[in-house]
Amino acid sequence: MKREHRLSGRRPGEVARVNEAVRKLDKAMELSGVPERDKQPFLEWVIKELWDKFKEERMEKRLRIENEIRQLGIRFPNGTVNEDYSVSFSLPSEKISNVTLEGVEEIGLLFTQEENGQYLLMGRPSKAGDYILRLRYDTSVGEPTSELIIPVAFNPNPRDLWRDIPTDRNIPYYKEDSELDYIKVESGPDGLPKKDVVAASRRGRSHAQEGKARDDHYGICHCKDSDWYILAVADGAGSAKYSRKGSEVACGAVVEHCRNRLLDNVAFESAISEYASDRENKEKRTEVTRHIIEIIYKGAMKAHEAVKNVAQANGEVKLKDFATTLMFAICKRYDFGWFIASFWVGDGAMCIFDEKNKTVKLLGTPDEGEYSGQTRFLTMPEIFRDPEAVSKRLRMAIVPDFTALFLMTDGVSDPMFETEKNLNDYHKWEEFYEKLIAGFPEDEIGGVVLSDDNEESKEQLLRWLDFWSPGNHDDRTIAILY
Repeated sequence: MKREHRLSGRRPGEVARVNEAVRKLDKAMELSGVPERDKQPFLEWVIKELWDKFKEERMEKRLRIENEIRQLGIRFPNGTVNEDYSVSFSLPSEKISNVTLEGVEEIGLLFTQEENGQYLLMGRPSKAGDYILRLRYDTSVGEPTSELIIPVAFNPNPRDLWRDIPTDRNIPYYKEDSELDYIKVESGPDGLPKKDVVAASRRGRSHAQEGKARDDHYGICHCKDSDWYILAVADGAGSAKYSRKGSEVACGAVVEHCRNRLLDNVAFESAISEYASDRENKEKRTEVTRHIIEIIYKGAMKAHEAVKNVAQANGEVKLKDFATTLMFAICKRYDFGWFIASFWVGDGAMCIFDEKNKTVKLLGTPDEGEYSGQTRFLTMPEIFRDPEAVSKRLRMAIVPDFTALFLMTDGVSDPMFETEKNLNDYHKWEEFYEKLIAGFPEDEIGGVVLSDDNEESKEQLLRWLDFWSPGNHDDRTIAILY
């Protein structure tokens, strides 16, 4: 008698295995002389035994695979919100199927299997917190889906922990938390584009965290009558309670002084041209230097006096309460090239950058104070006591052309250059320039388009100053002639 058993709820493969076993049992029962009346009970007993054995082996296989996967020690390292996260691991893919990782979507991650068989969890976590991810997979048809629990934590992004508390408008010498300017200079009679000026200043995160005012300041000017450019940048000392006013007054004073002294200054312009034609002539150099002292050195002194007058007008405070650094430059284009003269006291950086010829010229040296992290300030009386020391703060340069003249406070120079040595390295300036143009895509901060007639460059520059640099959260100010 041929028996075909159809087992309800069984998959086709399982049914085929059982029926094959039944046929073999029928044959065996005939050969063994099993009575007909006992064949059906005997057959049902055998089927149950085989089925239980089959399920047991399948379960043992699942348990073996689960144990094998547990022994892999799969762990997910902690991550940070909005920062790139990636972890890969291996699984015995030939033994399992339908692999998923549940819980990744809610935190903004993606789980995939790579071509090389590796599994990859990647993306930028969108939420902070402790999470339980469930690695689920099948080992055999009919067996329950296996699960491995993998905990993972994502920390808040440090950037998101900073507060932005507006500055109290009722404080003395209130200053806006940010400032920006752009000067478009029209082409001259020759039709050639003239360089434009852009500047921006923004309060640093450390000040925003406490609702304190911006201490930095800048001043920029293009004198239409004389075609001179004037750029100034100042960094008020964080330890001086009214330094925000000191930096403002210093920048305003030097811009006004230089603008007045450069108006119809035929003698200075003539001395520059004479010197440019014979730079080895000491007398001609001395004559230019004399004018630079009158304009640049006395401009710095005017700034010092202006800050001092503000302090004296407020009898309750001292000059050091208005402490500020100061760097400024005057520039003009001639037929022989560009003439640039400058003054620098304090930290930060001021540089002529020439991408075409791959050169940089630093217009001074950052000051270092008595202790690490200190600097010197315009408001220090000793700055002007030693004429020889003052002369070292003055610079003069003639260059055929340049890509940009940069003036920046240490809120920009410190994270970008890190050391004074790097300030003299062309490649570091090239990297800085590339970052300025490209921006910071990982932070969704665009670059600055330094092209002719781009008034949007001031908004671009202000946004660029919000770049992230761990440990560098000072006010940031930069002025660019380009």
